[in-house]
Amino acid sequence: MAYLKIQGSGLFDGREMLGPEQVLITDEQGKVAAIIAEKDAGDDIRKVNGIVSPGFVNCHCHLELSHMKALLPESTGLVNFVTGVMQQRSFAPEQIAEAIVAGEDEMYRGGVVAVGDICNTTHTIQQKEKGRLTYHNFMEVSGFIPAGAGARMAQAVQNLEAFNSAGLNGSITAHAPYSVSPALFSLINEHSAGKITSVHNQETPEEDAFFVTGDSAFRQLYSMLGADISFYQAPGCRSLRHWLPLLDRPAQVLLVHNTCSTTEDISLALQQAQLHHQQLFWTLCVNANLYIENQVPPVGLLREMGCTITVGTDSLASNRQLSILAELKTLQTHFPDLTLAELLRWATFNGAQALQLQDRYGSFEKGRQPGVLVVDEGLNGVERVDGRW
Repeated sequence: MAYLKIQGSGLFDGREMLGPEQVLITDEQGKVAAIIAEKDAGDDIRKVNGIVSPGFVNCHCHLELSHMKALLPESTGLVNFVTGVMQQRSFAPEQIAEAIVAGEDEMYRGGVVAVGDICNTTHTIQQKEKGRLTYHNFMEVSGFIPAGAGARMAQAVQNLEAFNSAGLNGSITAHAPYSVSPALFSLINEHSAGKITSVHNQETPEEDAFFVTGDSAFRQLYSMLGADISFYQAPGCRSLRHWLPLLDRPAQVLLVHNTCSTTEDISLALQQAQLHHQQLFWTLCVNANLYIENQVPPVGLLREMGCTITVGTDSLASNRQLSILAELKTLQTHFPDLTLAELLRWATFNGAQALQLQDRYGSFEKGRQPGVLVVDEGLNGVERVDGRW
């Protein structure tokens, strides 16, 4: 059997940074055989300029929106952004399909091996069936009118069945607290028992305002949509306190964005997770936060409170690129005390755990096939090492 031996200026094994004297050995299919010292590795070592790392895991993407690249203006706020997506997402099927192929190719070339992808449609099935990347497909459901909960859930289940029939894994996920009624949350909660789900969380101050006082731009959004929400009475608490107790049955919950999360919010979430034996993953999409609201998430607070952090790109409607490397670079720019090892751990090991893909991806443990990347130490470039992953 042929083996590939690769040595960089450092080796990140998914959890920690090892020294430059370490050599990664894989078989010709990219399965990890060992990490050994250079002095014991023999000949034919391929030496590269950069950090050798497992492949990236993009924990939050909307591949089906790739046709909306550069369509919506920046810094308009989330409510205007959501309105724009709803009004302008309809394109010809061939344009949507072409953009999906290009979006996936961009992720592949950028070192991504696995994706947590939000799906409101079945548009991405044809490309995903090719098996170029591994996906956990989150069937997104929304509906703030309680009477429509059953029909909305039935459509999400139908989409999930279509993905499953194509051999693609997935689960049901709520869009956001401001767009999902308690009745619909209840249905999602039951369907998601023991599974993975995700929620767009506290992405804008308007979200918390909608639940604290009810005076929020989201009321104007529903008015624009012609939806009568006169029944709605704000519960008088922040968003996360409202919705997280409604999802007590999933085994894992990805909280996405978290730009407005506070110490009180995070503490509550961690307490709830302990009570219900859940794992929480705090997924950051910093370039999308800057694109939409010109904000960044409270990374220092999340780290200080021991949160498990992962990384996503969001969509090309809200980001210039589907690049995990670019996300890491932006995080490092705004939070310069972040170490390279910590950033890479968020993008590899933590991401694989969040999507329950740690048996294959996220680390260089023996027997894994996580993909092999060479990452520039300044986060200015990434290359895939040839192999089958």
